[in-house]
Amino acid sequence: MTPTKNHIGRKISRIRELRDMKQEALAQAMGTNQQAISMMENSETIDEDKLIEVAKALGVSPEAIKNFSEEGVINYFNNFTDNSAGTFNNHCTFNPLDKLIEAYEENKKLYERLLEAERKK
Repeated sequence: MTPTKNHIGRKISRIRELRDMKQEALAQAMGTNQQAISMMENSETIDEDKLIEVAKALGVSPEAIKNFSEEGVINYFNNFTDNSAGTFNNHCTFNPLDKLIEAYEENKKLYERLLEAERKK
């Protein structure tokens, strides 16, 4: 059976992976064990209280988990353009990973502000 687009366990798994966190680390943050995390990540749905607990451990909002999509992440990173007209400089003066994390954090802040604006409507 292929997971549905709204497979909450798979979304949790992908966010955990993007945060470079192992199941064991998430389990420790939640006061449970790796097997429980594995079972949760294989579940299509989880209750709201558990979602809030997972979100806190992952450092994201429950809405960020619910609304997470691979397409969104891919589209977000595909929107960065290089204006060098195809000339690539192989001598980086910064750590690309730092820039990636910075962009991810900025996206998270923008998303939180968007959610807040929607709530106020």
